[in-house]
Amino acid sequence: MEKYKSEYERYEEAKKQVKEIKGFYGHLLSYVVVISCIVFINLYYTPEHIWFVWPLLGWGLGVFFHALGTFKIVLFFGKDWEEKKINELMDKQKKQKWE
Repeated sequence: MEKYKSEYERYEEAKKQVKEIKGFYGHLLSYVVVISCIVFINLYYTPEHIWFVWPLLGWGLGVFFHALGTFKIVLFFGKDWEEKKINELMDKQKKQKWE
C-alpha cells in the first residue's frame, strides 16, 4: 500500500517528519543549554554536593526516547519482527490445519 501514495501524501508525511525533527533539535538544544547552566550553578555554589547528575540523567532519558521516536529507531518489536512473527504464526496455522 505504501507505494501507491500520491505525491501530496508523501509531501505531507515528509513535512510532518521535518517538523518532528525540528522539534527534537529544539528539545536537544534546550537540554544542552539548561543542563550546562545547572552544572555551572551546582559546581559554583555547592561543589561539595554534586546533584546536577539527576536532572542530567532524567531529562537525558527523555531526550533519548524523543530521538528514538523522531528518527523511527525501534529497539524491540520492529517492523521486521512483526513480519517474521506473522509469517511464523501463519505457517503454524497452516501446519495445524493439515495435521
